[in-house]
Amino acid sequence: MTRRLMLLDTASLYFRAYFGVPESVKAPDGTPVNAVRGLLDFIARLVQDHRPDALVACMDFDWRPQWRVDLIPSYKAHRVAEEVPGGPDAEETPDTLAPQVPVIEDVLDAVGIARVGAEGYEADDVIGTLTARARGPVAIVTGDRDLYQLVDDRRGVRVLYPVKGVGTLQVVDEALLREKYGVDGPGYADLALLRGDPSDGLPGVPGIGEKTAAKLLAAHGDLAGIMAAVDDPAAKLTPTQRKRLDEARPYLAVAPRVVRVASDVALPEFDAALPREPRDPEALEALIARWGLGGSAQRLLSSLHG
Repeated sequence: MTRRLMLLDTASLYFRAYFGVPESVKAPDGTPVNAVRGLLDFIARLVQDHRPDALVACMDFDWRPQWRVDLIPSYKAHRVAEEVPGGPDAEETPDTLAPQVPVIEDVLDAVGIARVGAEGYEADDVIGTLTARARGPVAIVTGDRDLYQLVDDRRGVRVLYPVKGVGTLQVVDEALLREKYGVDGPGYADLALLRGDPSDGLPGVPGIGEKTAAKLLAAHGDLAGIMAAVDDPAAKLTPTQRKRLDEARPYLAVAPRVVRVASDVALPEFDAALPREPRDPEALEALIARWGLGGSAQRLLSSLHG
């Protein structure tokens, strides 16, 4: 049987839930649980609407891996919270979101939804690896356009992108990528590294915006083809484009490794099958009571029963 796999970019989704659900949604002791309840409601709706056979909540065990920073020091640098000098980087998160993350993790574990991460890698890399391993269709749920690079119609890989809050999803396939960006899935990574991405601290090539990057890729195929054109005096590049790309060689030599998600990360053993019953009913009951998750938890459990 072909298994339908759904992969959640968990941090991306609980950030969306946090900003989409009012902070007035609180536990009995007054602690905000808007991200927890918002995420549980979102997962319930995803399961109900898409009926995956397998579901994995992919986690950021390292949201800013050192190996990426070594290649491009500005990578996500602006997102680093004020920390003790010499201490590990911590991502800047709203004060009332950070305490909700362990609750989210505990609830997912008690329900029995697989939660998978890898030391030294981002959730994107876990998603890239599980997508590469998949034997059937894959739906990647993320608010991060970086994962558009994994879209592959032939293999049935698509992205479900929340357009407004977490209620409305845009199905991203190759046709949409070509219409909106002029590239296919793998081409999106080259487009992103050429134009840059301020939200990830990627400088891009000065003077090469999204439209120019798309035209260059259409004319020369991929980044390697573009750089071959830079070295070919007969190739159709404007003098300015040739100069800018030539000057950006040091960046372009390392950017692909930073921008392209890993597809060969060593992952722990886990069971991705969608649970029909909670893995730990007692722990789940205690969490529901402690954090006031009644309605959201019940909707999730009902969706799992099908």
